[in-house]
Amino acid sequence: MKKRIWIAFLCLIILGTTFGLPQPSCADETTGGILLTCPSAILMEASTKSVIYEKAPDERRSPASITKIMTAILIFDAIEAGKISLEDEVVTSAYAKSMGGSQVYLEEGEKQTVDTLIKCIMVSSGNDASVAMAEYIAGSESSFVQMMNERAASLGMENTHFEDCCGLTDSDNHYTTARDIALMAQELITRYPQIKSYTTIWMENITHVTMQGSKEFGLANTNKLLKQYPYTTGLKTGSTNKAKYCVCATANKDGVELIAVIMGCPNYKDRFTEAQSLLQFGYTTCKLYQDENPPELMPILVKGGIDKQVPAVYKEKFSWLFVSGEDFSNMEKMLTTNELTAPIEKGEQIGTVTYRLNGKELGSIGIYAGESVREAKFFDYLLNIVLQWMAVI
Repeated sequence: MKKRIWIAFLCLIILGTTFGLPQPSCADETTGGILLTCPSAILMEASTKSVIYEKAPDERRSPASITKIMTAILIFDAIEAGKISLEDEVVTSAYAKSMGGSQVYLEEGEKQTVDTLIKCIMVSSGNDASVAMAEYIAGSESSFVQMMNERAASLGMENTHFEDCCGLTDSDNHYTTARDIALMAQELITRYPQIKSYTTIWMENITHVTMQGSKEFGLANTNKLLKQYPYTTGLKTGSTNKAKYCVCATANKDGVELIAVIMGCPNYKDRFTEAQSLLQFGYTTCKLYQDENPPELMPILVKGGIDKQVPAVYKEKFSWLFVSGEDFSNMEKMLTTNELTAPIEKGEQIGTVTYRLNGKELGSIGIYAGESVREAKFFDYLLNIVLQWMAVI
């Protein structure tokens, strides 16, 4: 009898597999082939900012510690501007020490380098480290938050407003969206790619040196995708009772960088599973075209200048994301230059290269003056005549 039951059970499994009885799946045709439990999500390609997938991307939600992506941007802005350096020592204030939530347990008066505090922020999501850096850069957290909001506006983050530098607040006025997080992440990883040397750290120790002595403290990365998905490069997790579970995940496969944002996931593990599903979907469906061999540029004639021509240069590469399996081997490139009259300033746009595929214009990149050309004056013409006359003699 038992043998017959087991045979019947095995037959049901085989029939279900063969004839398509319902099987567990994360596919859903109504949402682009992906089924997500989170209320808001987006998938973006970094170099072009092309959106591959979205689900309520402009719905305002609490970002929790994903806020720290903007904190990191401002830290690297300050480094780039020469205002601070990675070797600078930052003294922890009583206010920074008082931060609750995720922390690395900095003591009042404790000194840590900027480099170490970046690790504390991006690896272990230290709220105390975030506030310490905010105070070091701007004098106070409130002044730093003002800088955060100004930077967000400059990036086109239209549905974002920050009230602290770490995302610990439950204020309704601290909000952003999946789309704005993707824009913020895109700025960080493309402008400051060195961030990946921090966000790919799995575990590392720092040393607390206080009046009580010296002791080691272990940093453990909150982004579990580093162990679950081989192409992961970062970036930041976040969770509070208000925000639920969020993650902004970045990955790089064969030179294609993707940004997946998951907001408001109901449980801890699903945010990583769903971010991985988005990344896999992107790498399965997308192909990035990058022009590594743009048209060769020749010097361009200039009328009325002290020089007869000006060198032409590119400042960028053309990129385009294909999501429908297009063949871009027939890409057309059309170079157009302007009629130039002096004066010409170095860096001034003097032409374009336009890209077309199958009769459709995809976009263009600029051609720029490599040097300045001053307008020729009377004495320049006179000197030229004299030099020509001397050459004849």
